[in-house]
Amino acid sequence: MIRGITYFDMSTTAVERPAAGVVVDARRRRVVGLGILVLLLVVMAALSLAVGARALTPAEVWHGLFAGPESDRRLNEIRLIVETVRVPRTTLAIVAGIALGVGGALIQGYTRNPIADTGLLGVNAGASFAVVTVIAVFGLSSPFQYVWFGFLGAAVAGVVVFGLSSIGRGAGNPLTLALAGQGITVFLAAMTTAVALSDRESLNALRFWNAGSVAGVDFDVIWPITVFVGAGLVLALMTLPALNLLNLGDDVARGLGVNIALSRTVGITAITLLAGAATAACGPIAFLGLMVAHLARYLTGPDYRWLVPYAGLLGAVVLLFCDIVGRLVVRPGELEAGVVVALLGAPFFAVLVWRGKFKSA
Repeated sequence: MIRGITYFDMSTTAVERPAAGVVVDARRRRVVGLGILVLLLVVMAALSLAVGARALTPAEVWHGLFAGPESDRRLNEIRLIVETVRVPRTTLAIVAGIALGVGGALIQGYTRNPIADTGLLGVNAGASFAVVTVIAVFGLSSPFQYVWFGFLGAAVAGVVVFGLSSIGRGAGNPLTLALAGQGITVFLAAMTTAVALSDRESLNALRFWNAGSVAGVDFDVIWPITVFVGAGLVLALMTLPALNLLNLGDDVARGLGVNIALSRTVGITAITLLAGAATAACGPIAFLGLMVAHLARYLTGPDYRWLVPYAGLLGAVVLLFCDIVGRLVVRPGELEAGVVVALLGAPFFAVLVWRGKFKSA
C-alpha cells in the first residue's frame, strides 16, 4: 500500500488459483498417460519379438538380439528368427502405427469430420493403383521394387485431391476436400480392379497387399520409409497450434492471425507423407487412424498438441496388438494385421455412427 492505494497481484487471485491448479492437474495426467502408453508400447514390442509360429522365451529373445553367430545350431536359428523376421516386423508395425495414428488425428482435424480416415485423401487407392500397374507393366515381384511406386501413387493421389479441393467456389472447404477425396478414391479403385482383372500376377499381388501386413518387409525398405514418416511428423508438429485455432472456425482462425491456406497445405502434406509411406510399406490398413484418433480424443480432449502424440502411440500399440493376435488365432498360420484391425474397426465405426444418430435424435 502506497498513500492509500493498494496494489493486487492479479496472477495470484483466489479466482485464478483453482483454474491454474486444474490446468496443472490436467497436464500431469496427460504426461502420466504418455508415460503409460510408452511403457505399453515397450511391452507390446517385447511380445511381438517373442510370439509367433515358434514361441521364444525372454532369454531366447535377448540372445537373438545381442548374441553373435555361434556353433550351436538351435541358438543360431533363434538369432536368425529374431534378427531377420521379428525385429523388422516389429519395427515396421511401430513406424506404420505411429504414422497412421497421427495421420488419422490430423485428417479429422483438417476436415472437421469425426469419421474421417487417412484413406479420405485417396492415398490408399493411389498406392493400390500404382502397385498393380507396375506389376502388370513391368512384372515387378519384390516389395522393395514396387513399394516406391506405391508411395509415389499415394503422394500423387493426395496432391490431386488437395488440388481439386483448392479450386472453384468451395475452395479450402473441408467438405470439398472430402468430396474430392471420395471421387478420386472411387475412380482409382475402379481402375485398379480393371488392371488387376487383366493380369493374373497383379491380381495375386493385390490380394496379399490389400490385406495389410507388416510381415515380409526388410530394413532396406523400412529405413527409407521411416525417413518419410519422420518428415511427416515434423510437419505435423509444426501445424498443431494452428490446427487448434482452425477447429474454432476459419473466420476465428483468420482473425487470430492464422494463414489458413499455408496451414492446410502443410497439414495435408504431412498427412500424405505419413499415410503414403505407411500404406506403401504395409498395404492399406483401414480404420486404424479412425479408431486411435477417437481414443486419443477421449483421453486428452480436443487439444491437438496432446491428441496427436497420444494418437501416434496408440496407433503403434494397436497395430502391434493386432499383429500379435493375427499370429495366434490361426496358428501355425497367420492372419494379416490389417484384417484384424478391420475386424476391430468395423464395429467401432458402427458404434460411432450409432452414437451420433442417438445423440441427434
